[in-house]
Amino acid sequence: MKYVVLKFGGTSVRTKEARNAAALRVISCKEQGFQPVVVVSAIGRRGEPYATDTLVQLLREIDPVVEPDVRELDLMMACGEILSSVIFAHTLKSLGHPAMAMRGGQAGIRTDGQYGRARILGVNPIGLMEVSRRGAIPVVCGFQGVWTDGKLPGAELTTLGRGGSDTTAAALGAALRAERVEIYTDVDGVKSADPDFVPGAPTLGRVSYDEVAEIAHLGAKVLHPRAAEIAMRFGIPLWVKNTFSDHPGTEITTRDHAETAAVTGVTHSGKLVYLQADLQDLPESARRQLMQVMYDTLGRQSFNLYMTNLSPSSFGFAVPREQYGLFMLLFDGLVIPLRGETNEIAILQVGDEPSHETQTQVELLKPLGETRVIRLASIEGCTMVSVVGREALAQPGLFRTVLDTLAEEQVPVLQTGDADFSLSVLIPESELRRTVSALHARFGLATKGA
Repeated sequence: MKYVVLKFGGTSVRTKEARNAAALRVISCKEQGFQPVVVVSAIGRRGEPYATDTLVQLLREIDPVVEPDVRELDLMMACGEILSSVIFAHTLKSLGHPAMAMRGGQAGIRTDGQYGRARILGVNPIGLMEVSRRGAIPVVCGFQGVWTDGKLPGAELTTLGRGGSDTTAAALGAALRAERVEIYTDVDGVKSADPDFVPGAPTLGRVSYDEVAEIAHLGAKVLHPRAAEIAMRFGIPLWVKNTFSDHPGTEITTRDHAETAAVTGVTHSGKLVYLQADLQDLPESARRQLMQVMYDTLGRQSFNLYMTNLSPSSFGFAVPREQYGLFMLLFDGLVIPLRGETNEIAILQVGDEPSHETQTQVELLKPLGETRVIRLASIEGCTMVSVVGREALAQPGLFRTVLDTLAEEQVPVLQTGDADFSLSVLIPESELRRTVSALHARFGLATKGA
């Protein structure tokens, strides 16, 4: 069989009319001689009755002080996709096409045991293939899989974290050796910039896996980067299309088939807090210990870090504003013994002024020996804007053009960063709209795309 995986996001399954439009996409695919496999997200978005955030809020409202168990939280979050898959399968049946709703585990998705942020370890699509062989269309719950620890009876349900339905679609496409994976949403494809900031930003006709993964990593919500990475690894053609229009969408393909351009698009992150530590007076061994403790802790707590920079005498990074409260809880007043030449005790202070926690720790630890307060300077109210392109750093004068453009617009640059496919600047959040618009115009992106 020639499989095509079609994934529909929350807005594509939110109403009866939207589900009918999505179902007609599936039926059209079948009539063209392909075997469709459907992946669905939960119905609607935050605040709507069956959205994932609404289900989670229902659980948290029982007692805001008692944090839900991560296992039960995964069970609750998975309900949105289960509802969506059953409703969508029944929609297909009502249009005369046999279909079967399937949980992630029934579709063969096996994960590790990290509730809330599980990673797919493997996919055995034998169940999907059997349903297809019987002439039905599988409708799979996105965002979920199962794992077995060998102790509890049966398999434990896990969720894949943000963008998990995109990841599900790409993983199933790889396992089935699909002809392509089509991601359906409420926009025409991958845009050269956020159309809320740049009205009329064109849809990109064809981009590379690397570029779209970078665009997604740096803030665009149209596709999860993990989906692009899986599709690239297994050579599965990937498309982003609009459920509600006939626009051809964006094809995501290999570098040699992608359109050649110095700059593909301009993207931006959400609200950030930038943190910088001056370690100039610390011995090298102490600096290593301090950074190891911090980055190990950030990794265990699944922090998203931006604009990371390291030097022999300092380090800095930005964290999302919504994670800053947790950052303060973990690190403000944290005591770190520094073993080595000085055997000092380091106490972290987040921000310019010491909190009650930091002051208390300093007083309590004085009798134990030499203490040193390490200050993490913080800059709130900032965001990151990135220029994305194939081998961006290899483009002569690209960084100078970005800095000159922002200088002309009188936008202060707080920090810069780079990667193989992007150049990024940290700026005040108040300058976001002007910065995106200016860079989009400077690189002539309004004339690209479809």
